[in-house]
Amino acid sequence: SLTLSPVPVKIVKLHASPVLQMGYNFQYHCMISADKRGVVEYWNGSSGSGGSVVSSGWDNSNRHDDGSMENEQDNDEDDDEKFHELAAYASLGDAALPERNGVKFHSKLDTDLYTLIKRKVHALSLAISPTGDKFAIYGSDRKIRLFEFQTGKLIVQYDERMKIYEKKINVDMDVSNNNDGMDAIDYGNRSAREREMGDTSILYATRADNVYQECGNQSLKIEFDPTGRHLIVPTIIGIKIIECNTNRCRKIIGKGDASTLRFLGGVMCLGDAKVDKQMLLARTAGAAGGGGGSSTATSSSNKHAQGEGTGTLPDSIYITTAFNKRRFYVFSHMDPIAKAEESGDNEEQQNAAISREILNEPPDAEDLILDHMQRDGGKDSKLGKEAILRTTMGDIHIRLFPDETPRTVENFCGHARNGYYDNVIFHRVIKGFMIQTGDPLGDGTGGESIWGGEFEDEFVRDLRHDRPFTVSMANAGPGTNGSQFFITTVPTPWLDNKHTVFGRVTRGMDVCAAIENVKVDELDKPLNEISIVSVDIN
Repeated sequence: SLTLSPVPVKIVKLHASPVLQMGYNFQYHCMISADKRGVVEYWNGSSGSGGSVVSSGWDNSNRHDDGSMENEQDNDEDDDEKFHELAAYASLGDAALPERNGVKFHSKLDTDLYTLIKRKVHALSLAISPTGDKFAIYGSDRKIRLFEFQTGKLIVQYDERMKIYEKKINVDMDVSNNNDGMDAIDYGNRSAREREMGDTSILYATRADNVYQECGNQSLKIEFDPTGRHLIVPTIIGIKIIECNTNRCRKIIGKGDASTLRFLGGVMCLGDAKVDKQMLLARTAGAAGGGGGSSTATSSSNKHAQGEGTGTLPDSIYITTAFNKRRFYVFSHMDPIAKAEESGDNEEQQNAAISREILNEPPDAEDLILDHMQRDGGKDSKLGKEAILRTTMGDIHIRLFPDETPRTVENFCGHARNGYYDNVIFHRVIKGFMIQTGDPLGDGTGGESIWGGEFEDEFVRDLRHDRPFTVSMANAGPGTNGSQFFITTVPTPWLDNKHTVFGRVTRGMDVCAAIENVKVDELDKPLNEISIVSVDIN
């Protein structure tokens, strides 16, 4: 048995370059490893398949002249256990054999395991199917190669290079017809993020001479689902679920968030987890009233945990991380926002939208510096952090982003403080899209900045139209911002890098929804005027 001893039971020396990825095929007791040069190796990874035992190595020092043995029962058992354990470790790291590890080749020349080294790429991630019949390697060339384990032959490869998506953008410039949901600008942003990720080293190791060296770039993690039929791959358009038998993408997780997040991969947690019966018995002992009652409670609880008798299927979740983000993201089949919308309860919709984001990560150095500047009064007093739109249908609370979009926030706060927005109507309302205001003329053709005329856009990578209740500037093209702004009621990623996002609604989502649902004329102008009474800046 293995222990926590720092002394290794054996050192396996198969690679001449640093090993980057390793995986254990527990169906065939075989290890698969890949190094920096692209070399892929199979080797025996089980300490329980040591082969034949050589009797000449047996220690007979405890045998007497008359042939009797000391402590025959105890000593023989201990020595026999140690002997077989050492014999088992002797085969650890040996070449994979057909009779021991299920391989069907005698030489790597009969396989496709030299593919990576021929292409001069290395493995960023390695995943082995739970069924043990195949494994996948995510290469540094952004290609995923699927291999058959027993033969080592390449089954198929999936190409995730940026040029593949670039071709799709060039072929179909219409975002509405593009299945990836990207236009040329959005593609450019994602491409820049991909290059940044490739240039970012995340691990450092100390050599014997105490010199730090890089140990690899940002890691991408692929994995198989528990059935082994699907491969889960993080890409620039979301997390793809690829069916291995048909090589088709069956689903994309997080597609709506991929415009601002580069998911790196994670782990899937099944929804039909087994219940600890002992724990369940302890919890229900007081209420069961006897042994028979406890057994019934356990059975009932097991059915409930697996979704039986409740009318609902158990829900699996997928937990992933993202590049340059100090948080993790949880996806499930259930959508609390959609469920709240079906209920028609405005308060429930508001709570669902707010509770989606849990901002609990610790501040980084930049955050601390900004906080210090704010405490010292270094921030321009013209820039507010929060605004309250007091409308004829209720109050809308908006969080502003003065650090990210200082010019836009200064313009908005200036207009708000001097009464420019007072009594201005919502002149354009489109259900399932947005509500627009800020034009003193009330027809969408007026308005100017606090400096007179127009001012430039302020596009920020982390401020996207990726969620409802985003506050953004209206314009007539690049660099034509004035006084008009709008609040989205759905995610509108096609507006990214075309309109400056400078705020988010934090309270009053029900007011936005109420304005969105009013009756309008053929020009999308509400039949009954809805106006801003005043705007408070905090």
